[in-house]
Amino acid sequence: MAAAGPAKTEVLSLFRAFLRTARQFSDYNIREYTRRRAADAFRENRALADAPAAAAAFADGKQQLEVAKRQVLVYSLYAPKAKSVVEMKIQ
Repeated sequence: MAAAGPAKTEVLSLFRAFLRTARQFSDYNIREYTRRRAADAFRENRALADAPAAAAAFADGKQQLEVAKRQVLVYSLYAPKAKSVVEMKIQ
């Protein structure tokens, strides 16, 4: 019996979890990189029609999400004191 690929709702839930995790980074550059990398990876794997390949990509995505969550914790411990120039508002 072949492994079934993840449901569309599971994939969308994983993508939203990536975006929520990316928002937790205090550093603008890391936050935007994480968001952009997640979007690129999901766009790249959008056309996977093979169920085992889709299941493998989904499992890899879940592992990457756990890594990102751990990195949020580490980056929060060593957050920069000043905001990035990009984040500063013009007064």
